[in-house]
Amino acid sequence: MQLSFKDYHIEPIKISDAWPLCNFAVANEDRLKRYFPKTLRQNLAPGLSGFFVEKMVKSFNQKEAFLFTIKEKGSNQIAGLVYIKDLDWTKKQGEFAYCIGYQFEGQGVTTNAIKVLSDYAFDSLALKTLQIIVHKDNLASVSVAKNNNFIWIKTLENEHTPPGEAPLDMELYELYHEIE
Repeated sequence: MQLSFKDYHIEPIKISDAWPLCNFAVANEDRLKRYFPKTLRQNLAPGLSGFFVEKMVKSFNQKEAFLFTIKEKGSNQIAGLVYIKDLDWTKKQGEFAYCIGYQFEGQGVTTNAIKVLSDYAFDSLALKTLQIIVHKDNLASVSVAKNNNFIWIKTLENEHTPPGEAPLDMELYELYHEIE
């Protein structure tokens, strides 16, 4: 499976992504450490990335969590990652979590990736509700949610605790599948 938009393609994580994922994590360590500390910690060396990718491929195949890479066409460089996680198959609900490499920020890559993957989640996974949980000061991430018609629902108190920081309140946005 491969989804495309503009100069990028999105595909499920695969074993051969271990080394490029390590490169992505190390190059974007400052960007990942606050909101993706576990992903960062598990990808700071090629061997660690190998174990991480194996675990994520297994999770994908078992429909426990879906990790996608956003890659630049041509170079095949990882530009970003998108998770569909915290799946509740009874409620048909999942949460997006995403990060973009510093050199790709501000180009609409994440917004386009969430659009494409929202369609995939509704059409292929049969989810009915998609969530994005962001900190109010992460304006780029808030814009991704709003640009994809996610609606602000509420503030989640003490929802996320970054390493070495006090717990943060986070904002919950949701998008619902409309059957026409």
